[in-house]
Order: sequence, then structure tokens, then C-alpha cells
Amino acid sequence: MVIAIDGPAGAGKSTVARGLAGELGITYLDSGAMYRCVALAVSRAGVDPDDPSAAAGVADDLEIAFDSGRVLLDREDVSDAIRSPEISELASRVSVHPGVREAMVMRQRDLISRGPYVAEGRDIGTVVSPEAPLKVFLVADDEERARRRAAESDRPVQDVLADIADRDRRDSEREHGAMRAARDSIEVDTTSMTPDEVIARIAAIARERDLV
Repeated sequence: MVIAIDGPAGAGKSTVARGLAGELGITYLDSGAMYRCVALAVSRAGVDPDDPSAAAGVADDLEIAFDSGRVLLDREDVSDAIRSPEISELASRVSVHPGVREAMVMRQRDLISRGPYVAEGRDIGTVVSPEAPLKVFLVADDEERARRRAAESDRPVQDVLADIADRDRRDSEREHGAMRAARDSIEVDTTSMTPDEVIARIAAIARERDLV
């Protein structure tokens, strides 16, 4: 069983999914971290991130694991390394490649098959687990999303706003795993909500559906 939390960058997916998993007592799966791991590995290998075959070749050989909130790439803790603006930008580029997405979707499905998860990303409810019994699509206005990401990276809001617009375009236009809300998803606008309020709303829905 998986509760799918999808949405664009800055909508609050990671914070909400992590908090929701803690609230419900189930495991948190950060799919975005997996693509960031691919981006980091591609960067370290000196591979062209825009080369589909080369990027997919790197993705196929990676060992990615989650341990007590930490992200492990080939057994190395890369939790901090994958959060840099440079790796974030690279992750958006490598994630458009079909071979990369196929490798990561297979890993995500394998993890989900082992037990209950709260999984967050951009295509959990549409590609990775379309049969998920609860799908939530988080949204927020562009300025709020940029403000949140700027606070995380200590960058000017206007610079982040431009990056978000570019990333949204790539994520929504890509051929495989395009970002979109599943037809049966519940949209939650987080613009004026605190993370705790969002978590409480989704947790209440999960309990109403007897998922936990």
C-alpha cells in the first residue's frame, strides 16, 4: 500500500510526506532523492547529463537506499550532497530520460511492494503506483513556492522563481512521467497552510479510508 504525494517543486511534498509518514507510523519514500542520486553520480562520472544513453547507463548501476532518514548512494551518505542547487537542476535534466526513469521506477515499485509507504514525487500516482488508494496532488502559487525554495538555498527569490518556471516546463512537457495530477487525486493548495495543517488534513483522509 502506498499513499502518493505528488506536485511541483516547492509545493511542500517532502515536508508533508515525511511528516505524514511519521504521523501514520509508516515508511517515507523520497523518489526525488533517487533522481538526485542519479544526477550526483552523473556529475561525478563526468557524464553528459543530456545524453540519454549515458545517463541511463549510470542509473542502471546505482545502489540507492534509505536508512533512518538518510539517503545512501552506493553505501555513501549523500543526504546533503544531493540537495545543492546544482544537483537539483541536474536532477530535472536527467529525469527526462526514459532509461533513467525506467531504472528508478523499477526500484520504487520494488520498495513499495515490500510494505506500506508514503511516497512523494511528480508521478507516483500516475506512473509508479496508479493503483494507490490515496493520491494527493499538492499545489501552491509560484511566489510562495519560490520563497520556500529560496529560504532553503539562501538564493534570491527572483532567481529561484525563474528556475521553478523552467523546471515546471520541463517536468510537464517531458515525454515519460510528465508531472500531472492523477484523475482521482485530491488537490491540496498549501499556499496559506502550515505543514502541520496539510499533514493533519491528509492523515484524516487516510484514516477515513481505513488505510492505517
